[in-house]
Amino acid sequence: MTIYDVQIADLQGKPLDLAQFRGTATLVVNVASRCGLTPQYGVLEELHERYADRGFTVLGVPCNQFGGQEPGSAEEIAEFCSATYGVTFPMTEKVEVNGDDRHPLYQQLTGEPDAEGYTGDIRWNFEKFLIGPDGTVQARFGPRTAPDDPAVVTAIESALS
Repeated sequence: MTIYDVQIADLQGKPLDLAQFRGTATLVVNVASRCGLTPQYGVLEELHERYADRGFTVLGVPCNQFGGQEPGSAEEIAEFCSATYGVTFPMTEKVEVNGDDRHPLYQQLTGEPDAEGYTGDIRWNFEKFLIGPDGTVQARFGPRTAPDDPAVVTAIESALS
């Protein structure tokens, strides 16, 4: 089973077929609008635009589990992301990434280690997983790792070659 088999809705509540990302590199990021790390949205959009023509996308996954920093409705989240950061990358419905109600997408992702060997629960908003074109997790990056950090960019470029 890969992430392409997981069922999830988009931000408008319509089914989002993750299989559409098969053959692309995808950076899956749990996002929040009222977090100190929220400016990462702008950098995520820049990466999305820079590498889109090479088969790359960002997938934003809103989550309200960390300090209640994503309390808005789907409409409010979409408006904030578009108006504040010009976000054009796809966004999913708001989900839980930890705990008993952890979404199946994150049930698959959280077993993957980051560069320091950490596996398990998502630590905070803006934790990042790079999914390769074959649907496997190629890298995990902590919340404070900027989307344009050299390690992230190198991993993306490697997944695209």
